[in-house]
Amino acid sequence: MKAMTSITAVAAPLPAANIDTDQIIPARFLMRSRRADYAALLFHDHRFDAGGTPKDFVLNDPTWRSAGILVAGANFGCGSAREQAVWAIADFGIRVIVAPSFGAIFRGNCTRNGILAARVEEDRMTGLWRAARTGETVTADLRRRVLATSGGEEIGFEIPEADRHRLLEGLDDVAITLQHVDEIAAFEARQADGRPWALARPDGA
Repeated sequence: MKAMTSITAVAAPLPAANIDTDQIIPARFLMRSRRADYAALLFHDHRFDAGGTPKDFVLNDPTWRSAGILVAGANFGCGSAREQAVWAIADFGIRVIVAPSFGAIFRGNCTRNGILAARVEEDRMTGLWRAARTGETVTADLRRRVLATSGGEEIGFEIPEADRHRLLEGLDDVAITLQHVDEIAAFEARQADGRPWALARPDGA
């Protein structure tokens, strides 16, 4: 996973509350491997009609087509636990989502896939909405926990310290586990010494 310290990108506005994971990626697209490119599936039914013709939607507009930051409404990513929703966001090129609140599982999936889910109190979102609606760039500084608009306004955001550490260091679940390899080896040695039957293989080897 790529480490993150600071991201500067065009911010796109998506002000509706309660955007669920089925809107982010419809269920009919879930039977694909992670090797597939999910970018075209992001907000598919908002972006395209039944014949595949683009609709009037923010991420189809040239101003925000290359947005790297999404400024969203409350309870973003609610609904089912599908990780494909985060894959679609990542494949589209969005590395930061700012919202007053997130679906809990969705937020965890963001962190595991290198996306910053930054929580900002609703009454402090005004400057971010203004920047997003005018197609300005915003800088997300993870070290300082600050979002800075191109107009110079700085807004603090909240993120659990464990999530912040993982993003700063670029640690996925495997990398987190490997940080404890010595403790794991010591545990297995104790098991082999005191409970050898617990490590026995079904084939008896």
